[in-house]
Amino acid sequence: MSSPAHLHASRRLSVGDHLRHWRQLRRLSQQDLALDAELSTRHLSCVETGKASPSRELVLRLCERLSVPLRERNAWLVAAGYAPMYREQNLDDPAMDAARRAVQHILDRHEPWPAVAFDRHWDMVLSNRMVAPLLQGVDPELLRAPVNLLRVSLHPGGLAPRIINLNQWREHLFERLQWQIRATGDDGLARLLAELQAYPGQAPDTDTRMAGEHPGVLMPFLVHTPTGVLHLISTTTVFGSPTDITLQELALETFFPGDEPTAQALRALAASMAP
Repeated sequence: MSSPAHLHASRRLSVGDHLRHWRQLRRLSQQDLALDAELSTRHLSCVETGKASPSRELVLRLCERLSVPLRERNAWLVAAGYAPMYREQNLDDPAMDAARRAVQHILDRHEPWPAVAFDRHWDMVLSNRMVAPLLQGVDPELLRAPVNLLRVSLHPGGLAPRIINLNQWREHLFERLQWQIRATGDDGLARLLAELQAYPGQAPDTDTRMAGEHPGVLMPFLVHTPTGVLHLISTTTVFGSPTDITLQELALETFFPGDEPTAQALRALAASMAP
C-alpha cells in the first residue's frame, strides 16, 4: 500500500492529493463522498484537482467523513494552507505527565494480571510489573528499546517457540494489523506485517486451536513460562482523543486468566514480587 507521500515524492503534496488518496483508500467515488459530505460532486472534483481551495471547515468535514487519523488531518490542513489543529507530544513530555500517570495507574490497577500500553507501531511505551516475567528468555536484542510487541511475540527468538496456540495467535495479530493498515494507510505497518509473515509458524501437525476466541474482542493465549503454562485471555482497549495524536494512537493490551490455575500462578508471582 502506497502513502500519498510515496506516490508524490517528487513534489509537495496538495490537499487534493491527500483527498484523492484517502477517498480511493476508502473505496468511495467522488459522488459517494460528495453526497456524504453534503457538497456538490463538481465542487469536490475541483478540490481534488486543485481548481478550488477548500475552507478549513470543509477540510475537517472531509477528513471526518473519510475517517482520516488525526496525524493525517494535520497534513491536510498544512497542505490547504492552514495551521495544524491537533497536537502531538511524546508521552515522556512533561506536558503529558498527567496522561502518562493515568495510563500507568490503569496498568498497575490491572495487576496481578499483565497489561501493556503501546503506540501505533506496536512499540511498548508502558507496562505493569507482570509483563517482565513473561519476557524471560526472550532474545535481548528484541528487548532493546523501542520494544516492538509484535516482534517479541512472533519472532523465533521471542515468545513464539513457547506459545502453544501460535498459529491461532499469529492469525489474530495479522488480522488486527491488516485492519490497522486499511484504517491508517501506514506504510511502516505494511512493512512490519510483511516481516512478521516471513517468521515461521507452527507445523500443521502441531497446530493447536483453543476455544474461547471471539474475533475483535477476546483471544486465548497459552504460553510456557518459568512458572508453568499460563492460559491467558487477551483483549484490547483503544484510547480516543479529539485533539491529541499521541493518545488517539495509544492502545492497551490487557490479559486475564483463562482458568483458575493461571489465576493462582499469577497471584503467587505478584506476591513474590511485592516489595
